[in-house]
Amino acid sequence: MYGFDGGKKVKGRKRQTLVDSLGLLLKVVVSEGNAGERVLAAYALMELWEEHPEILEKVEVIWVDSGYDGDKFALAVWLMIQARVEVMHRTQSTFEVLPKRWVVERTFAWFNLYHPLSKDYERLPEMSEAAIYAVMTRIMLRRLVT
Repeated sequence: MYGFDGGKKVKGRKRQTLVDSLGLLLKVVVSEGNAGERVLAAYALMELWEEHPEILEKVEVIWVDSGYDGDKFALAVWLMIQARVEVMHRTQSTFEVLPKRWVVERTFAWFNLYHPLSKDYERLPEMSEAAIYAVMTRIMLRRLVT
C-alpha cells in the first residue's frame, strides 16, 4: 500500500520519501548522502507515526527497492507499525519496470518538473524538505481541481 525510496541523491543528499499507493507524499526526510537508507526509512516512519498515527494504522504492506532488503529492517517495520515489507528485486540487468516501484519513481519525476527540486539549491536539509512539501502541495491541489 505504501512505498519507500531513498535512491535519489542530489548534491550529496538523500531524499527519503514515503508515498501512498497513488504516489502522493506522506513523509520526506532529507539527509546527508552517506546516511543509511534503512535507518532513514525507520526515522521517517517514526516521525510520521508521531505526526499522524491514524495513517500508519491502516498500512498492511510497504513496497521497497532492494536497498531496504534485510530481515532487521523488516522486523523494525513490523515492530513499529505491524506491516509487511515486500522488496521489489530486479530479475535482469537491463531496464525493466518493477511492479509497484514505479509509483515512487513517478513521484520523483513530478519533483523534477520543478526546477528548484531538480538541483538542490538549499543549504539546510530542512529547507529542502519544505520545498518538497510545497511542490507536492501544489501537485496535489492541481490533481484535486482536475
